[in-house]
Amino acid sequence: MGNLALEPLDRPEGMTTHEYAHRRLRQAIMVGSIRPGESLTIRGIAEAMESSPTPVREALRRLSSEGALRVLDNRRIMVPRMTADRFSELVSLRSVLEQHAARRAVPHITERRIDRLEEIDRAQDEAIARKDNANALLLNQEFHRTLYTANPEQVIMPMVESIWLQLGPFLGIAMEHVAQLYFVDRHQEAIAALRKRDEDAVASAIKADISEGIGGFEHAAIENLLRLAGQ
Repeated sequence: MGNLALEPLDRPEGMTTHEYAHRRLRQAIMVGSIRPGESLTIRGIAEAMESSPTPVREALRRLSSEGALRVLDNRRIMVPRMTADRFSELVSLRSVLEQHAARRAVPHITERRIDRLEEIDRAQDEAIARKDNANALLLNQEFHRTLYTANPEQVIMPMVESIWLQLGPFLGIAMEHVAQLYFVDRHQEAIAALRKRDEDAVASAIKADISEGIGGFEHAAIENLLRLAGQ
């Protein structure tokens, strides 16, 4: 295994070492810092995080139970292999959940929050322009999270983030190969629909954003992405 590079993550005051290790490793998986099939060791992860092995071991246990990592017999860790059918199932479920979340957020959205979405989208465009894929993925997640949490009664984010976690290693690869398919800025489309409080248009923009982010929902597009990931 090569040197593992992890994106920085602020540690809030009072957060335990164990919780910080879990959040930072979870973020690394979500943005594709750990490639599909890449073999990791507890020692290697601990060195990358400048941590002792104990909190890393606990973080790996939790992430394994979430389906994000697989612990091998030789005590190495890797991102589980992905089939086209499982990938299709995850992406389809993500689309359904996030369209629902977007619709439910619209009645609660404020102009101030829409302005914040504009800022996030601009920052993501800048990250894409400088080929900072990890930060672009983090900003994409922040955009979606900021929209969905406008609904004060939402309970959907843990489910959505569970899917982001399982798709993360592959979305990182998609960022490298399918950026040319973004003919329309779907975030701007969603923002325009939010200004009008048009639930159908917001949901449609979110569905298109998710689809185009992987090159399309078609089986051939999914097979192509998994081939690029070496699956």
